[in-house]
Amino acid sequence: MSVSVLQLLWLGFLAVVLIGLSIAPGLRRTHPHLWWCLLGYPAALIRVLLTWRRLTTNLGLAVARRPARAVVGGMAVRGDPLRPVPPRIGLPKLRRGGLEVTVRLHPGQTPDHYCETVEALTHTWRVHSVRLFSSERGFVTLSALAWDPLVAPVLPYRLRERPLRAVVGLLEDGRAWVIDLRRAPHWLIVGATRSGKSTLVAALVKELAPQRVALFGIDLKGGMELSLFEDRLSALASTRTEAARLLADLVAETEARMQLCRSVGARSVWDLPAKLRKSPIVVIVDEVAELYLVATRDDKAEVGEISTHLLRLAQLGAALGVHLVIAGQRVGSDLGPGVTALRAQLAGRVCHRVSDEGTAEMALGDLNKDALAAAQRITLAEQGVAITADTDGQWIRARSIHITPEQARRAARKHARLAPSWPGLHAADESDEGVYV
Repeated sequence: MSVSVLQLLWLGFLAVVLIGLSIAPGLRRTHPHLWWCLLGYPAALIRVLLTWRRLTTNLGLAVARRPARAVVGGMAVRGDPLRPVPPRIGLPKLRRGGLEVTVRLHPGQTPDHYCETVEALTHTWRVHSVRLFSSERGFVTLSALAWDPLVAPVLPYRLRERPLRAVVGLLEDGRAWVIDLRRAPHWLIVGATRSGKSTLVAALVKELAPQRVALFGIDLKGGMELSLFEDRLSALASTRTEAARLLADLVAETEARMQLCRSVGARSVWDLPAKLRKSPIVVIVDEVAELYLVATRDDKAEVGEISTHLLRLAQLGAALGVHLVIAGQRVGSDLGPGVTALRAQLAGRVCHRVSDEGTAEMALGDLNKDALAAAQRITLAEQGVAITADTDGQWIRARSIHITPEQARRAARKHARLAPSWPGLHAADESDEGVYV
């Protein structure tokens, strides 16, 4: 009887395997994360464990217990090590759409030894990509992705809302792409036409619209881009003269906040009592190059004034609740020293596909050469894909969620009552509960 039970169990196991293999292709297309948990991860787990010894030996990561050099008859002999010991790994951990493997380094090894093996690991494990990071001395973590999450970015969940924090897309490792203005107060976003720059700005404004923040826009293309959000903006400058006046007023507001903090002994607006705390301000500048173009002598004076105001807001704004988001198709050093000085204050960087090398260099060249190279490899077909980096110096590929013009308008109208009135460019409405003070 025991034999028949074993046979039944064996037949049941075969039936489950055959059913799994038959539904695997459709399941992977329709529910990729469920496919990964049920079939993809177990197969990858077995592949990692079975190939680790041979893979590390071939890549030179395994180390022999005894040295490869010996003295025989007074002569030094060097040969291949016998029974090399691979680095010890933990059990690969299941992650959403991938897995993580922690590796204990041999004495004398550093994470750099593993950086050169990432491509070989990707092919051997048959995954989309493998990234390496080290958060603990003596260990490295290999993070493998089963597929490219940027092909069709869909946020699997919503993060808890926090002030000045916007979820705008998906990172290459499957995490939500968050632009956090408290972490990186000012951002530079560059990208050529149809690269995804405007979509990212729209996603950012749409996420900030329901928050208690004052949004200001500067768009010298006649306001074509930012006019979608005009109902939610406290002011929209569409000419350089209007931009100069608006920036001058914002600098005056920043200085007033500085005096307020000094009078109560606070180091930032976040340390002020709730009744004295001012609303955060986010200034979005689209096509920043238009602000710096000089045609006449009068233009030169106005450009110098604008450049000074932007630089002052960037230098003082972080602690005073004033934040800059600078966007443009072309942002190069040829626009003048003011742009280069401003770039140094913009800790957050986003670089889409660009038309000239100078713009990519301006966005990422001072951070990481690998990030610069990755940005220059973005193709025309990868609309919305960008390289992003912030204060931690790390970079990663990301893709923003597509926002249609109608979605942008609806978000602006829905939260228009939250737009604080600003007397600089239009009359103030003192009856509005969100009046800016």
